[in-house]
Amino acid sequence: MAPAASPHFRIVHTVCSHDCPDSCAVLVTVNGEGRAVKVEGDPKQPVTRGFLCGKVAKYLDRVYAPDRVLYPMRRKSKAQKGPRPHEHEAPENEVFERVSWDEALDGIAARLRETADRYGPESILPYSYAGTIGVLGYGSMDRRFFHRLGASQLDRTICSEAGGQAWNLVYGKKLGTPTEDFRLAKLILAWGANIHGNNIHLWPFIEEARRNGARLIAIDPYRTRTAAVADWHIAIRPGTDAALALGLMHVILDEGLEDRSYIAEMTHGFEQLAARVREYPPERVAAWTGMRPAEIERLAREYATTRPAALRLNYGVQRSENGGAAVRAIAMLPALTGAWKTRGGGAQLSTSGAFAWDKKALERPDLALASPLGRLARVVNMSQLGQALTELGQSSEQETVAPVSSPAVARASTPAPGPPVHALFVYNSNPAATAPNHNAVRRGLERDDLFTVVHEQFFTDTTDYADFVLPATTFLEHTDVQGAYGHYFVQLSKQAIEPLGEARSNVWLFSNLAQRMGFTEPCFRDTPEEMIRQALAVGADGRSTNADMEHITVEELEHEGHVPLAFHRDPEKQPFLPYTSDPLPTPSGKIEFYSETLAAAGLDPLPGFVPPVESRWGAMAKKYPLELLARKSDNYMNSTFANLPGHRKMEARTSQRLEIHPLDAQSRSVGEGDRVRVSNDRGAIDLTAMLNAHLPLGVVAARLDWAKLQSDGANVNVLTSERLTDIGGGATFYSTLVEVEKTGSSD
Repeated sequence: MAPAASPHFRIVHTVCSHDCPDSCAVLVTVNGEGRAVKVEGDPKQPVTRGFLCGKVAKYLDRVYAPDRVLYPMRRKSKAQKGPRPHEHEAPENEVFERVSWDEALDGIAARLRETADRYGPESILPYSYAGTIGVLGYGSMDRRFFHRLGASQLDRTICSEAGGQAWNLVYGKKLGTPTEDFRLAKLILAWGANIHGNNIHLWPFIEEARRNGARLIAIDPYRTRTAAVADWHIAIRPGTDAALALGLMHVILDEGLEDRSYIAEMTHGFEQLAARVREYPPERVAAWTGMRPAEIERLAREYATTRPAALRLNYGVQRSENGGAAVRAIAMLPALTGAWKTRGGGAQLSTSGAFAWDKKALERPDLALASPLGRLARVVNMSQLGQALTELGQSSEQETVAPVSSPAVARASTPAPGPPVHALFVYNSNPAATAPNHNAVRRGLERDDLFTVVHEQFFTDTTDYADFVLPATTFLEHTDVQGAYGHYFVQLSKQAIEPLGEARSNVWLFSNLAQRMGFTEPCFRDTPEEMIRQALAVGADGRSTNADMEHITVEELEHEGHVPLAFHRDPEKQPFLPYTSDPLPTPSGKIEFYSETLAAAGLDPLPGFVPPVESRWGAMAKKYPLELLARKSDNYMNSTFANLPGHRKMEARTSQRLEIHPLDAQSRSVGEGDRVRVSNDRGAIDLTAMLNAHLPLGVVAARLDWAKLQSDGANVNVLTSERLTDIGGGATFYSTLVEVEKTGSSD
């Protein structure tokens, strides 16, 4: 419950909906004029614990930014699509003209009808991701609209699909060690997890564990904030995580450090795994990872013999060509050692599998039967947007990702027949900055025959190509319900303030657009409050009927703000120990070291290490010998917050920099502060050299930013490819080869 407010102020419970595992409970103080004047973490939320990250602590700077999009805008007839320099003054006078919502909705509906009639409804492509992870904002009325329209479906693979499917192939469901229980660990392994930078509410529990004698080991090619303060930082080479995990298993089994009783009771395929890991002795693994064999042995022994041992695995690991195999292999480690049996042990990738929202009720896939297609539409992989906009429908060889019947089935590239994309509807995303192969994406967005609508809060890289720009709300300006992928609390986010200008939520937008399209189904008039009840599957007694939510009512959420899932209500008396009893939701009912599902799909049923095509072991390395880490900025959320002066100031030290090892720089006659060109066959960017001896030799790093804010109008994604991961069809941002050449001396 929120604390009491003064007569002149009120305090409203909201939830940060940005793409972060913490899903913080945020208390918003609103003055008598209806203006939010303060945001703070809810001290009663057991994970938020009264503080916010550096990004959201400044959130009112975003809500009240002078350059927010506040009114519907339409491109002027003679205004060309393409990149524009960022300006604090909205460029409507030059490129866009303000229109009413009625004009915007009528114009968009007319163009969508025309496109569907002329090319077929599958020529319309929605593009969204996790600009908001609120249940309604992420996927509800929008899915209803596009299902009814018959538009192409989007396979939302760009961030977590490879790792999520890989985890589910082992465990069947994404659960993990409760965040609060990390305080009990005696060893914490942060594998590809910059906890201090982008999972900050886990950090106090790690600090508590360390005060009680725990050690923190960070495995990451880059010296992140977390690695910098760890007891041991292991800077392995990019994309070699699977090899290291298999090498650790080799040592654990060779020295008899596995938990045989747990393996016998809870796992499937141990003998096959044991045979596979014999192929990965420390000497062989050391040649791939850059570690010494003795370090691999030491790490394996420390991990296997320390109880409790907690492993925090994050999604960076899976953004390599063999990222699915890497996540599978790492996920098997706590099963091999029986770490799940002890409170404070185990692992966490995501807790999202615990939240059993009624997605069918929210998304209504049955509406596709009423579309002109009379069926579900084709599926287009968002990680291949450049291909979708420039090649789809033009060649029978075009590869995208096909739909699958189960979330635990690895995707394979298959042709996606159908028309070229002629209309693109973007929301919750900024693909002109964040999608791989930026130059191909930009070529597609520049097409004169592509009709593009963007629902946004700011004039981003993507709005530069829009025909209509529609104003979107922040999480302070609409109501939603939310789970998390880093804790086990259901939370209600109440609307704290009236939307600024004419900003409108996703639910409002697609509800009203559906009605302009003539869709008469009653579901298009559902209110957010009704949809929250649908998400919770509220029964006749007022309680949710979803698994582990049966005790939750909307009224309790409104009163308390956050309610734990059933298994997490009293962790001291009844701690949650996932994967310690069967059956599990896998085909065998056990933790699967060996996957019959993968075998049936013609894929390797066991984890293995295959060097990425774009790595120092591939043929491309002769021309492009440096492995690029296309990193996310610590003070942005992907591309969100990148336009705000306060956040840019926090990123100033590494903004528009190429971090390079001194020896790699010396061999190219590059010094600190020199201008360099970073290039491969896909494109090039101009950056300033920044020497970093903590990088592995042969590895360089640069950070994601808006393209329009760079001196050359390009960002790091001009270098990344649309090649897909081995499992899940995800993006391979961290399998990228480049060369660096000096173009100018430092001042």
